Amino acid sequence: MKIHREGYGIILITTLILAGLFILTQYLAGEESIITAVVLILCIVVLGLVVQFFRNPSRIFPTEENLVIAPADGKVVVIEETTETEYLNDRRIQVSIFMSPVNVHVNRNPVSGRVEYYKYHPGKYLVAWHPKSSTENERTTVVVETLTKQKVLFRQIAGALARRIKCYVKEGQAVRRGTEFGFIKFGSRVDIFLPVGTKILVEIGQKTKGGVTPIAEL
Repeated sequence: MKIHREGYGIILITTLILAGLFILTQYLAGEESIITAVVLILCIVVLGLVVQFFRNPSRIFPTEENLVIAPADGKVVVIEETTETEYLNDRRIQVSIFMSPVNVHVNRNPVSGRVEYYKYHPGKYLVAWHPKSSTENERTTVVVETLTKQKVLFRQIAGALARRIKCYVKEGQAVRRGTEFGFIKFGSRVDIFLPVGTKILVEIGQKTKGGVTPIAEL
């Protein structure tokens, strides 16, 4: 299983802490103690959960150029027409994907093109499904102009557990659909703002795989 680079430090620190806890328990309770056995099991479970959170599976991307693919693993929680006010300042179809702590948290470019706009916003840590999380939480906003000159805005949003968003793109950079653009640690959400009239291919409650699931057709 491939581990994302964002997890190297956290996995190492977690391993050292859990190893120290087990050694201390073994010293105080004895090697044959049931308490030592329980602590060992708990340490293995905790380490396993941390490792699985930072997994980075290989993905095979759809080849059709007109498809917008899911930027994240998770569940579709919003499909609605709204006004995007940060950069595009027009009516858009918003598709939001909620990422639970058990999902893969690698974020992937939903379209190919050139990064026209990027901005990081510090903010609150409301639960990711809160209506105001899109405008008040810690977040990043990226706008990509596609090869057909359409603008697609997507936004990483921190959740109640997330405390760090990583975004790897910068303005002027060429990006390719399906490649990594960021990572969000622990629970979070990704919003995508598509042109009105875009054919939406997902529905509320549907599960998505980042880089694989087609969510719209431009």
